[in-house]
Amino acid sequence: MPTIHLNTAIPGPNSIALAQRRDAATARGAAKASQIAVVRASGAVVTDADGNTLLDFAGGIGALAAGHCPPTVVDAIKSQAEDLIHFCAIVGTYEPFVRVAELLNAVTPGDFPKKTVLLNSGAEANETAVKIARSATGRAAVVVFEGGYHGRTNLTLAMTSKYGLFKKGFGPFAPEIYRLPFPNLYRRPAGMDVEDYIDDCIARLDHAMIAQVDPSAIAAFVIEPVQGEGGFIPVPQRFLERIRQICDQHGIVMIADEVQCGFGRTGRLFAVEHYGIIPDLIVTAKSIASGMPLAAVTGRVEIMDAPHPGGLGGTYSGNPLACVAAIETITLLRQPEFLARVAAVGARLRGHLDRLNAESALVDDVRGLGAMLLIELVRNPLTRQPAPEETLAVIQEALKRGVIGMRAGIYSNCIRFLPPLVITDEQIDEGMAVFSDAVRVVEDRIGVRAL
Repeated sequence: MPTIHLNTAIPGPNSIALAQRRDAATARGAAKASQIAVVRASGAVVTDADGNTLLDFAGGIGALAAGHCPPTVVDAIKSQAEDLIHFCAIVGTYEPFVRVAELLNAVTPGDFPKKTVLLNSGAEANETAVKIARSATGRAAVVVFEGGYHGRTNLTLAMTSKYGLFKKGFGPFAPEIYRLPFPNLYRRPAGMDVEDYIDDCIARLDHAMIAQVDPSAIAAFVIEPVQGEGGFIPVPQRFLERIRQICDQHGIVMIADEVQCGFGRTGRLFAVEHYGIIPDLIVTAKSIASGMPLAAVTGRVEIMDAPHPGGLGGTYSGNPLACVAAIETITLLRQPEFLARVAAVGARLRGHLDRLNAESALVDDVRGLGAMLLIELVRNPLTRQPAPEETLAVIQEALKRGVIGMRAGIYSNCIRFLPPLVITDEQIDEGMAVFSDAVRVVEDRIGVRAL
């Protein structure tokens, strides 16, 4: 039985009216990707203000691995709200705050003693991780990578790529940020072998340690094991190994930003587990608490304890409601049967995307890891010229038919697939049939056919 049920055009009149009220009441910089207004959701299904039911393939931009409104999470929030909504961990202690930190110390990679600091957002957690690394090393420089996205604070904007969308007009930015090339196998020089390309990227990384910044000045390397906003690009194994080697050789803190790729999305609890490489600090947020505002930095005790007492934290950091949501969410996501299901979701979704790639003139690459997948759209597969307008058109056509999607990529020419991981096989098939139709509609409109 189909999940999608449309009573009106999408967006419907009630959605449009609420979107217009939003435009009138909120700053235009906090823009929205669509005109739909949602009133309730469960699993992978949302109901809009006009009573339409749609499939969610955006998943709160990676915050809903456990699905919309998981029952155990909802029950925990309700129960906690009756006892304690806010106290402030700076003032004193409450059980959920301690329990979620203990849980993160236990489940994150590495068998060494760990500690955790709780924050509110991925950006805040990334900035806190840099503060911790600087305190631990007594150094200032931070190495990041092209295509990386780490947040919207001044420091994390300095660390983030894609200037026009995220950074325009907001400078000057924090100093001592060094941005290096990130291996993008799809956009390697024409004719270059994959392994030769990775060798070249490693050579450029090593050269930067001479030409751009001396390792003795570096506090931290910050890297997403799978780039998120940059276009779902998994870091090559040997490149990540070289970063770990440089960090070990020079006393540099290796920080894995798993804000988008963490908590089960790739088929492991953390994406870095696919590589067998253990970071010193790991940054988490998004799916950690099923959409409640919580983030964390977890890592080696000797690094985490470097900042002075009172140097970290915030008024709402580790809010009781967010903490109980995280405890229930992590308990669900870490179950072997759940992670096995993620692998099946990823395989089924990838099968659909591979077929679309084979049949489409616009779609030219499928990539990602596990159930964190993406297609890249180009106007010409020979030149690989990005097709951002066509990508937006595909998303709009899919939305009209009842499936919510989001763009990604440096050129905004990619469609990311981040459905809640509780999605059923039938819902995957239904949603991908819609996306395939949307691609064909756009191809017919612009007059292209598969080569």
